[in-house]
Amino acid sequence: MQILEILDEVPDPRRFNVRHDLTDILFVAFLAMLCGATDCTDFAEFTAGRLEFLRQFVPLKNGAPSHDTFSDVFRALDPDAFNAAFQRLMAAFGAQARYEAQGQIAVDGKALRRAYEKGRAHMPPLVVTVFECGTFLSLAQQVAAKGGEAEAAIRALRLLDLEGCVVSADAAHCHRRFTQTVVDGGGDYLVTIKGNQSKLAAEAAAVLDAAAAAKPPCAETQETAHGRHERRCAFVVPFQQSKGKNALIGLVAVARVEDWRTEGGKPTAHEVRDFALSWLPTAEEVLTRVRQHWAIENNLHWQLDVLLLEDQNRSRKQNAATNQATLRRLVLNVLRADPRKIPLASKRRKARWNDQELLGLMTHMR
Repeated sequence: MQILEILDEVPDPRRFNVRHDLTDILFVAFLAMLCGATDCTDFAEFTAGRLEFLRQFVPLKNGAPSHDTFSDVFRALDPDAFNAAFQRLMAAFGAQARYEAQGQIAVDGKALRRAYEKGRAHMPPLVVTVFECGTFLSLAQQVAAKGGEAEAAIRALRLLDLEGCVVSADAAHCHRRFTQTVVDGGGDYLVTIKGNQSKLAAEAAAVLDAAAAAKPPCAETQETAHGRHERRCAFVVPFQQSKGKNALIGLVAVARVEDWRTEGGKPTAHEVRDFALSWLPTAEEVLTRVRQHWAIENNLHWQLDVLLLEDQNRSRKQNAATNQATLRRLVLNVLRADPRKIPLASKRRKARWNDQELLGLMTHMR
């Protein structure tokens, strides 16, 4: 099984006289999370309860690891090495489709809200994920450290081949190094223009205001759902930014998207957003790309919080939060890879109740 071969390459940070093999621990923790486990106590209880089944795949010669063993491993494990294993696993069971689809990948950060160190509730760890908007697969992630979210996004993108992809991101990534990374990787970008990028924001606003006054062709969509009516309108114009050390790389167009939202009896809310683009798309494509970017919120961040209870997890010491965040994204990818058209929560319940269901999920990792 490829997952065991890849996990076996992760360096063991513990002393030589340990009782449980690292590959065994990581593999059973992964299966436990597939079946609904959320923390190290759950991992230990799952392993003890399914010991004979698990021994079909890994020896577990000294029985089920304890809660403390799982906790110690996730604290000490090198997050970069574990993330590298994640990358190899993705290549092994189908994430290579991102190179062929020429689709859209979204970049965004998510706080691990309860994984903060004592006295630092205002600064929880932040994980930046690169997410394929068509397949709903996480492709790479990095924890924000020195340089914050912006630097973590650049490190994550450098792990991927961006040829033929459009990379969308919010205003936190509207800067020269991010656009340089995307262009160097062979991709295009669509980035919200940051208000405090005063020179770029002012130049883009002037061009877009002049274009709006001339009433350019616009693309428009209207949508009514969940008691809310939303109308969106977009237009695109070619743009040349003035030179400077902070100028974006490859910028050729700017777009404006206006949004009118009416919900219940509330007054209509109006929002205007300007975007920087490295290619000249149609207005219809801009509306589609801007809308698709929200897949990272709806199909990743929401699932991590509601299905995998990420915001409730209190693992916080050393590398525990980072490594378990990587494990959760791997679990979501495996659940997504299962082609059955049933809710992800149902797939987890079935795997928890029935060994054959769990084996069915594992076939997508081979």
